[in-house]
Amino acid sequence: MADDAASNKQARPSMTAAMRSSSFLKEHQQYRPPNKPENHYGIDTVVEDMQAAQASPPRQISPFNGIPSPENPPKIVESGVTHELSHPNCTPAPGTRSERLVATLFYRSAAPRISNAIPSPTKPPSSPRAPHSPKLAALDSDIPPNMAPSSSLETFPLEPPASEPEPLDHLYGSHISPMCITSFLHLMSSFPMPPGSTNPTSGHRCLKLSASHEHHPEVVELTLSPAPSPDYLSLTDLRKHELIYRFEREWNVDVALRADTLWRRYPRLVVFDMDSTLITQEVIDLLAATIKDPPDLAARVADITHRAMMGELEFDSAFRERVKLLTGLPASIFEELRPVLDVTNGVPQLIRALKRLGVKTAVLSGGFLPLTSWLAGELGLDHAHANEVVIDETTGRLTGEVKGRIVGKGRKRELLLEIAEKEGIALEQVVAVGDGANDLLMMEAAGLGVAWNAKPRVQMEADTRLNGDSLLDLLHLFGFAEEEIQQLTA
Repeated sequence: MADDAASNKQARPSMTAAMRSSSFLKEHQQYRPPNKPENHYGIDTVVEDMQAAQASPPRQISPFNGIPSPENPPKIVESGVTHELSHPNCTPAPGTRSERLVATLFYRSAAPRISNAIPSPTKPPSSPRAPHSPKLAALDSDIPPNMAPSSSLETFPLEPPASEPEPLDHLYGSHISPMCITSFLHLMSSFPMPPGSTNPTSGHRCLKLSASHEHHPEVVELTLSPAPSPDYLSLTDLRKHELIYRFEREWNVDVALRADTLWRRYPRLVVFDMDSTLITQEVIDLLAATIKDPPDLAARVADITHRAMMGELEFDSAFRERVKLLTGLPASIFEELRPVLDVTNGVPQLIRALKRLGVKTAVLSGGFLPLTSWLAGELGLDHAHANEVVIDETTGRLTGEVKGRIVGKGRKRELLLEIAEKEGIALEQVVAVGDGANDLLMMEAAGLGVAWNAKPRVQMEADTRLNGDSLLDLLHLFGFAEEEIQQLTA
């Protein structure tokens, strides 16, 4: 009976040899990746097949035919370093032209912006013992500065001006930060590209680092390829575009846009204004300050000078009016003012660098020839032109008259053209630098017009604007880095 029970008991299930494989994983794995050969699932099978097969297929190496492909640029791997050969900024293919745009960004380290704010009437004022500071005032404010702070209905504007953008350099760093560069590239990508252009590229070089921090660039040169379509927006209009101006205000920078041509890197003639450009003062104001009777003469002359430089007055007539007020001054006053002239920071080094590069220099001044000629000799300029005043031979004093044509905006343009023709220099290789409205025609005739700490109208109409503390920054527009500038000025 016991034997019958044992025989009727089901046998314990077991896998036969035909049902077993050499891999536990193969028998219990529910998901099997595709494209895997069955004989490579078990580790035992893999080990057995190692004798007859390679563990990994040989790497396919495509031969280099000498011409880099834009789609698949050749790579060189050596000692763990990968070199990828590509040429987006190299010479264009035969029969085509490169249309690159160079943008030089200058951080205004000498003129930081504060937040858009004026003192708030709802907040208690700062301590009276604290010195007045715009930055401190901004902290106690919740009213935009364009709210026209006026309690008089007669002086309140009918329409308040547009709000200024908030300064972003306070958030991302007081220098040309990576976010600043990214924002600019994004801005430029919003302009239409030339028809048929694909894969726009950009490259950048740091031309100048902050003196206080080696990782904070203050001048950066960006090369964009291709440039925005000139059919949509010319370079002249692009420079004055509202988005460019807003970007400058947001990031506290000056943006200089130039076509990447041969002439950009090789100027041959640089022409300067004198007053408020090569020197920080206005000579005619210095002359008027020496006259004590009447006591308000200096203020009257300074007001006329300011309005003329702003373009509110016609320069020639304004100059004659001011010279009339100087009647009776001794001719020796020009020699007495020589030690008073304050040469703009960086000017001597700039002239030295230009001379080493073989660049001709000139000063075209709406001031007075005695001082202009003396300063040109001191700095080593090649040409100097200014106004000549009439001096009474008997008394040796100024008569209040001007000899010959006044060196105003029209005459400056003519002199620039004459010097360029005399030196055999194309206008594309001429640079004009000035600050006043009487310099605009001269800047327009040159290949590049640079507004140096200029009046608002000049800032808007010039090709390029610089608002730094050293005129040596002009060399960055030609592509020179700080190290190269030091070699030129040594």
